[in-house]
Amino acid sequence: MLLTWLLFIACAAVILVAGTQLSRYGDVIADMTGLGRTWIGVVLLASVTSLPELITGLSSVAIFRVPDIAMGDIAGSCMFNLLIIAMLDALHGPAPISGRVHQGQVLAASFGVILLGLVGLSIVLGEMLPVIGWISVSSVLFIAIYLLAMRAIFTYEQRRIVAEFVAEMATETEARHPSAVRVYGLFILNAVLIVGAALYLPGLAETLAETTGLGQTFFGTLFVALSTSLPEVVVSIAALRIGAIDMAVGNIFGSNLFNIGILALDDLFYTPGPLLAAIETSHIIAVMAAMIMTAIAIVGLTYRSDSKRLFVAWDALGIAVVYALANVALYLQGGVR
Repeated sequence: MLLTWLLFIACAAVILVAGTQLSRYGDVIADMTGLGRTWIGVVLLASVTSLPELITGLSSVAIFRVPDIAMGDIAGSCMFNLLIIAMLDALHGPAPISGRVHQGQVLAASFGVILLGLVGLSIVLGEMLPVIGWISVSSVLFIAIYLLAMRAIFTYEQRRIVAEFVAEMATETEARHPSAVRVYGLFILNAVLIVGAALYLPGLAETLAETTGLGQTFFGTLFVALSTSLPEVVVSIAALRIGAIDMAVGNIFGSNLFNIGILALDDLFYTPGPLLAAIETSHIIAVMAAMIMTAIAIVGLTYRSDSKRLFVAWDALGIAVVYALANVALYLQGGVR
Protein backbone atom coordinates (compact mmCIF):
# COMPACT_ATOMS: atom_id res chain seq x y z
CA MET A 1 0.00 0.00 0.00
CA LEU A 2 2.96 2.31 0.63
CA LEU A 3 3.92 2.17 -3.05
CA THR A 4 0.36 3.09 -4.04
CA TRP A 5 0.40 6.08 -1.70
CA LEU A 6 3.76 7.19 -3.11
CA LEU A 7 2.43 6.93 -6.66
CA PHE A 8 -0.68 8.89 -5.67
CA ILE A 9 1.44 11.64 -4.09
CA ALA A 10 3.73 11.65 -7.15
CA CYS A 11 0.72 12.17 -9.45
CA ALA A 12 -0.47 15.03 -7.28
CA ALA A 13 3.00 16.60 -7.39
CA VAL A 14 3.09 16.36 -11.18
CA ILE A 15 -0.31 18.06 -11.40
CA LEU A 16 0.89 20.79 -9.06
CA VAL A 17 4.07 21.60 -10.97
CA ALA A 18 2.75 21.05 -14.48
CA GLY A 19 -0.50 22.88 -13.72
CA THR A 20 1.45 25.93 -12.59
CA GLN A 21 3.59 25.94 -15.72
CA LEU A 22 0.62 25.26 -17.99
CA SER A 23 -1.19 28.29 -16.59
CA ARG A 24 1.91 30.40 -17.02
CA TYR A 25 2.57 29.50 -20.63
CA GLY A 26 -1.10 29.45 -21.50
CA ASP A 27 -1.35 33.09 -20.49
CA VAL A 28 1.77 33.88 -22.49
CA ILE A 29 0.18 32.26 -25.54
CA ALA A 30 -2.92 34.40 -25.06
CA ASP A 31 -0.69 37.47 -25.05
CA MET A 32 1.43 36.39 -28.02
CA THR A 33 -1.55 35.61 -30.25
CA GLY A 34 -2.85 39.16 -29.93
CA LEU A 35 -6.40 37.90 -29.40
CA GLY A 36 -6.72 39.85 -26.15
CA ARG A 37 -5.58 39.06 -22.65
CA THR A 38 -8.94 39.83 -21.07
CA TRP A 39 -11.12 37.24 -22.82
CA ILE A 40 -8.54 34.62 -23.87
CA GLY A 41 -6.59 34.84 -20.62
CA VAL A 42 -9.59 34.42 -18.35
CA VAL A 43 -11.09 31.57 -20.38
CA LEU A 44 -7.74 29.82 -20.74
CA LEU A 45 -6.97 30.01 -17.03
CA ALA A 46 -10.39 28.63 -16.11
CA SER A 47 -10.12 25.71 -18.51
CA VAL A 48 -6.50 24.93 -17.69
CA THR A 49 -6.98 24.76 -13.92
CA SER A 50 -9.95 22.42 -14.44
CA LEU A 51 -8.08 20.12 -16.83
CA PRO A 52 -7.24 17.55 -14.11
CA GLU A 53 -10.93 17.26 -13.14
CA LEU A 54 -11.83 16.76 -16.80
CA ILE A 55 -9.28 14.04 -17.45
CA THR A 56 -9.80 12.33 -14.09
CA GLY A 57 -13.57 12.28 -14.58
CA LEU A 58 -13.42 10.90 -18.11
CA SER A 59 -10.88 8.22 -17.21
CA SER A 60 -12.90 7.27 -14.12
CA VAL A 61 -16.05 6.54 -16.13
CA ALA A 62 -14.65 5.48 -19.51
CA ILE A 63 -11.68 3.36 -18.43
CA PHE A 64 -11.98 2.35 -14.79
CA ARG A 65 -15.81 2.40 -14.55
CA VAL A 66 -15.79 3.98 -11.07
CA PRO A 67 -18.57 6.60 -11.28
CA ASP A 68 -18.35 7.40 -7.56
CA ILE A 69 -14.74 8.53 -7.99
CA ALA A 70 -15.81 10.81 -10.86
CA MET A 71 -18.72 12.30 -8.92
CA GLY A 72 -16.67 12.58 -5.74
CA ASP A 73 -13.93 14.40 -7.62
CA ILE A 74 -16.37 16.94 -9.07
CA ALA A 75 -18.30 17.58 -5.84
CA GLY A 76 -15.14 17.55 -3.73
CA SER A 77 -13.35 19.89 -6.14
CA CYS A 78 -16.23 22.36 -5.95
CA MET A 79 -15.99 22.27 -2.16
CA PHE A 80 -12.22 22.59 -2.12
CA ASN A 81 -12.24 25.41 -4.68
CA LEU A 82 -14.50 27.38 -2.34
CA LEU A 83 -12.19 26.58 0.58
CA ILE A 84 -9.49 28.39 -1.42
CA ILE A 85 -11.46 31.60 -0.76
CA ALA A 86 -10.88 31.06 2.97
CA MET A 87 -7.19 30.44 2.30
CA LEU A 88 -6.93 33.63 0.28
CA ASP A 89 -8.72 35.57 3.02
CA ALA A 90 -6.23 34.30 5.61
CA LEU A 91 -3.32 35.39 3.36
CA HIS A 92 -4.87 38.71 2.39
CA GLY A 93 -4.15 40.72 5.53
CA PRO A 94 -6.35 42.76 7.90
CA ALA A 95 -9.19 43.42 5.43
CA PRO A 96 -11.64 40.67 4.34
CA ILE A 97 -11.05 39.57 0.77
CA SER A 98 -14.82 39.69 0.10
CA GLY A 99 -14.69 43.45 0.59
CA ARG A 100 -12.04 43.83 -2.10
CA VAL A 101 -13.67 41.66 -4.76
CA HIS A 102 -16.02 43.23 -7.28
CA GLN A 103 -19.67 42.45 -6.53
CA GLY A 104 -20.09 41.24 -10.11
CA GLN A 105 -18.59 37.96 -8.90
CA VAL A 106 -22.02 37.27 -7.40
CA LEU A 107 -23.28 36.52 -10.92
CA ALA A 108 -20.95 33.57 -11.43
CA ALA A 109 -21.49 32.37 -7.85
CA SER A 110 -25.27 32.47 -8.30
CA PHE A 111 -25.11 30.37 -11.46
CA GLY A 112 -23.00 27.96 -9.42
CA VAL A 113 -25.76 27.63 -6.83
CA ILE A 114 -28.29 26.94 -9.59
CA LEU A 115 -26.16 24.21 -11.16
CA LEU A 116 -25.28 22.60 -7.83
CA GLY A 117 -28.94 22.59 -6.87
CA LEU A 118 -29.84 20.84 -10.11
CA VAL A 119 -27.10 18.27 -9.52
CA GLY A 120 -28.47 17.54 -6.04
CA LEU A 121 -31.99 17.22 -7.40
CA SER A 122 -30.78 14.88 -10.14
CA ILE A 123 -29.07 12.65 -7.57
CA VAL A 124 -32.29 12.42 -5.55
CA LEU A 125 -34.48 11.68 -8.59
CA GLY A 126 -31.96 9.23 -10.08
CA GLU A 127 -33.57 6.87 -12.59
CA MET A 128 -36.86 8.78 -12.51
CA LEU A 129 -35.39 11.38 -14.86
CA PRO A 130 -35.90 10.83 -18.61
CA VAL A 131 -32.90 9.79 -20.68
CA ILE A 132 -31.68 10.40 -24.21
CA GLY A 133 -30.06 7.11 -25.12
CA TRP A 134 -28.06 6.47 -21.94
CA ILE A 135 -27.60 10.17 -21.09
CA SER A 136 -29.78 11.83 -18.47
CA VAL A 137 -31.74 14.88 -19.57
CA SER A 138 -30.20 16.68 -16.60
CA SER A 139 -26.80 16.58 -18.31
CA VAL A 140 -28.23 18.42 -21.31
CA LEU A 141 -29.63 20.99 -18.87
CA PHE A 142 -26.23 21.35 -17.20
CA ILE A 143 -24.58 22.20 -20.51
CA ALA A 144 -27.35 24.62 -21.50
CA ILE A 145 -27.14 26.51 -18.20
CA TYR A 146 -23.33 26.51 -18.31
CA LEU A 147 -23.39 28.11 -21.77
CA LEU A 148 -26.02 30.58 -20.58
CA ALA A 149 -23.82 31.45 -17.60
CA MET A 150 -20.79 32.02 -19.84
CA ARG A 151 -22.86 34.26 -22.09
CA ALA A 152 -24.28 36.26 -19.18
CA ILE A 153 -20.87 36.66 -17.52
CA PHE A 154 -19.24 37.69 -20.80
CA THR A 155 -21.95 40.27 -21.45
CA TYR A 156 -21.68 41.61 -17.92
CA GLU A 157 -17.91 41.87 -18.10
CA GLN A 158 -18.23 44.05 -21.18
CA ARG A 159 -19.71 46.70 -18.90
CA ARG A 160 -16.68 46.89 -16.66
CA ILE A 161 -12.94 46.87 -17.19
CA VAL A 162 -11.15 43.64 -16.26
CA ALA A 163 -8.18 43.94 -18.61
CA GLU A 164 -5.90 45.23 -15.84
CA PHE A 165 -6.22 41.98 -13.89
CA VAL A 166 -5.29 39.80 -16.85
CA ALA A 167 -2.54 42.21 -17.86
CA GLU A 168 -1.03 42.06 -14.37
CA MET A 169 -1.07 38.27 -14.46
CA ALA A 170 0.56 38.21 -17.89
CA THR A 171 3.22 40.73 -16.85
CA GLU A 172 4.01 38.75 -13.72
CA THR A 173 4.17 35.38 -15.45
CA GLU A 174 6.19 36.33 -18.50
CA ALA A 175 7.98 39.67 -18.59
CA ARG A 176 10.08 38.56 -21.55
CA HIS A 177 8.53 36.50 -24.29
CA PRO A 178 10.61 33.51 -25.43
CA SER A 179 10.22 32.09 -28.91
CA ALA A 180 6.81 30.85 -30.01
CA VAL A 181 8.21 27.34 -30.55
CA ARG A 182 9.47 27.20 -26.97
CA VAL A 183 6.20 28.51 -25.51
CA TYR A 184 3.98 26.12 -27.46
CA GLY A 185 6.35 23.22 -26.81
CA LEU A 186 6.38 23.79 -23.04
CA PHE A 187 2.60 24.27 -23.04
CA ILE A 188 2.07 20.92 -24.77
CA LEU A 189 4.65 19.19 -22.55
CA ASN A 190 2.95 20.31 -19.34
CA ALA A 191 -0.47 19.45 -20.75
CA VAL A 192 0.73 15.91 -21.47
CA LEU A 193 2.13 15.61 -17.93
CA ILE A 194 -1.18 16.67 -16.42
CA VAL A 195 -3.16 14.31 -18.63
CA GLY A 196 -0.86 11.40 -17.78
CA ALA A 197 -1.02 12.03 -14.03
CA ALA A 198 -4.77 12.60 -14.03
CA LEU A 199 -5.37 9.40 -16.03
CA TYR A 200 -3.50 7.41 -13.40
CA LEU A 201 -5.27 8.92 -10.37
CA PRO A 202 -8.63 7.06 -10.52
CA GLY A 203 -7.03 3.61 -10.54
CA LEU A 204 -4.80 4.53 -7.59
CA ALA A 205 -7.77 6.03 -5.77
CA GLU A 206 -9.84 2.89 -6.27
CA THR A 207 -6.98 0.74 -4.92
CA LEU A 208 -6.49 2.99 -1.89
CA ALA A 209 -10.23 3.11 -1.23
CA GLU A 210 -10.30 -0.70 -1.08
CA THR A 211 -7.08 -1.26 0.87
CA THR A 212 -7.74 1.46 3.46
CA GLY A 213 -11.42 0.58 3.97
CA LEU A 214 -12.47 4.04 2.81
CA GLY A 215 -15.35 4.16 0.35
CA GLN A 216 -14.99 5.59 -3.14
CA THR A 217 -17.38 8.44 -2.23
CA PHE A 218 -15.25 9.65 0.69
CA PHE A 219 -11.89 9.05 -1.00
CA GLY A 220 -12.95 10.66 -4.27
CA THR A 221 -14.47 13.66 -2.50
CA LEU A 222 -11.44 14.30 -0.30
CA PHE A 223 -8.16 13.00 -1.73
CA VAL A 224 -8.78 12.94 -5.50
CA ALA A 225 -10.55 16.30 -5.35
CA LEU A 226 -7.66 17.75 -3.35
CA SER A 227 -5.06 16.64 -5.89
CA THR A 228 -7.01 17.79 -8.96
CA SER A 229 -7.72 21.19 -7.34
CA LEU A 230 -4.04 21.98 -6.82
CA PRO A 231 -3.81 24.11 -10.01
CA GLU A 232 -6.64 26.33 -8.71
CA VAL A 233 -4.72 26.79 -5.46
CA VAL A 234 -1.49 27.75 -7.22
CA VAL A 235 -3.09 30.12 -9.73
CA SER A 236 -5.31 31.81 -7.14
CA ILE A 237 -2.48 32.42 -4.67
CA ALA A 238 -0.26 33.73 -7.47
CA ALA A 239 -3.03 36.10 -8.55
CA LEU A 240 -3.48 37.30 -4.96
CA ARG A 241 0.22 38.04 -4.60
CA ILE A 242 0.22 40.39 -7.59
CA GLY A 243 -2.99 42.09 -6.46
CA ALA A 244 -5.31 40.48 -9.03
CA ILE A 245 -7.93 39.53 -6.44
CA ASP A 246 -10.83 39.44 -8.89
CA MET A 247 -8.83 37.08 -11.09
CA ALA A 248 -8.22 34.76 -8.13
CA VAL A 249 -11.84 34.62 -6.96
CA GLY A 250 -13.27 34.60 -10.49
CA ASN A 251 -11.12 31.59 -11.34
CA ILE A 252 -12.66 29.74 -8.38
CA PHE A 253 -16.28 30.41 -9.30
CA GLY A 254 -15.55 29.82 -12.99
CA SER A 255 -13.86 26.50 -12.25
CA ASN A 256 -16.92 25.32 -10.32
CA LEU A 257 -19.17 26.15 -13.26
CA PHE A 258 -16.80 24.28 -15.56
CA ASN A 259 -16.84 21.31 -13.16
CA ILE A 260 -20.59 20.85 -13.60
CA GLY A 261 -20.07 20.92 -17.35
CA ILE A 262 -17.47 18.16 -16.87
CA LEU A 263 -20.11 16.15 -15.00
CA ALA A 264 -22.29 16.24 -18.11
CA LEU A 265 -19.38 15.01 -20.24
CA ASP A 266 -18.76 12.22 -17.73
CA ASP A 267 -22.38 11.17 -18.19
CA LEU A 268 -21.83 11.04 -21.95
CA PHE A 269 -18.86 8.68 -21.59
CA TYR A 270 -20.48 6.48 -18.93
CA THR A 271 -22.37 4.21 -21.34
CA PRO A 272 -23.97 1.76 -18.83
CA GLY A 273 -26.61 4.39 -18.05
CA PRO A 274 -27.19 7.80 -16.45
CA LEU A 275 -24.17 8.63 -14.29
CA LEU A 276 -26.09 10.28 -11.46
CA ALA A 277 -28.36 7.23 -11.17
CA ALA A 278 -25.35 4.92 -10.70
CA ILE A 279 -23.66 6.74 -7.82
CA GLU A 280 -24.15 6.59 -4.07
CA THR A 281 -26.74 9.05 -2.77
CA SER A 282 -24.28 10.18 -0.08
CA HIS A 283 -22.70 12.44 -2.72
CA ILE A 284 -25.55 14.83 -2.06
CA ILE A 285 -23.78 15.80 1.17
CA ALA A 286 -20.85 17.26 -0.76
CA VAL A 287 -23.15 18.89 -3.31
CA MET A 288 -25.28 20.56 -0.63
CA ALA A 289 -22.15 21.62 1.26
CA ALA A 290 -20.80 23.27 -1.91
CA MET A 291 -24.12 25.08 -2.30
CA ILE A 292 -24.00 26.34 1.29
CA MET A 293 -20.37 27.43 0.91
CA THR A 294 -21.22 29.31 -2.28
CA ALA A 295 -24.20 30.95 -0.57
CA ILE A 296 -21.95 32.08 2.30
CA ALA A 297 -19.54 33.56 -0.24
CA ILE A 298 -22.43 35.41 -1.91
CA VAL A 299 -23.52 36.85 1.46
CA GLY A 300 -19.94 37.96 2.12
CA LEU A 301 -19.64 39.57 -1.31
CA THR A 302 -22.94 41.40 -0.77
CA TYR A 303 -22.42 42.48 2.86
CA ARG A 304 -18.80 43.53 2.22
CA SER A 305 -17.42 43.69 5.74
CA ASP A 306 -14.43 46.03 6.13
CA SER A 307 -12.67 44.36 9.06
CA LYS A 308 -11.79 40.98 10.59
CA ARG A 309 -12.29 39.97 14.20
CA LEU A 310 -9.96 36.99 13.76
CA PHE A 311 -7.22 36.19 11.27
CA VAL A 312 -10.00 35.31 8.82
CA ALA A 313 -13.29 37.04 8.08
CA TRP A 314 -16.58 35.54 9.29
CA ASP A 315 -17.59 34.38 5.81
CA ALA A 316 -14.22 32.69 5.20
CA LEU A 317 -14.49 30.98 8.59
CA GLY A 318 -18.01 29.80 7.75
CA ILE A 319 -16.82 28.33 4.46
CA ALA A 320 -14.01 26.45 6.24
CA VAL A 321 -16.35 25.11 8.94
CA VAL A 322 -18.87 23.81 6.38
CA TYR A 323 -16.06 22.13 4.44
CA ALA A 324 -14.81 20.35 7.56
CA LEU A 325 -18.29 19.27 8.69
CA ALA A 326 -19.15 17.95 5.23
CA ASN A 327 -16.07 15.72 5.14
CA VAL A 328 -16.84 14.42 8.64
CA ALA A 329 -20.42 13.69 7.55
CA LEU A 330 -19.22 11.87 4.43
CA TYR A 331 -16.85 9.78 6.48
CA LEU A 332 -19.45 8.87 9.10
CA GLN A 333 -22.38 8.21 6.74
CA GLY A 334 -20.78 6.45 3.80
CA GLY A 335 -17.02 6.77 3.92
CA VAL A 336 -16.09 3.67 5.88
CA ARG A 337 -17.21 0.25 4.71
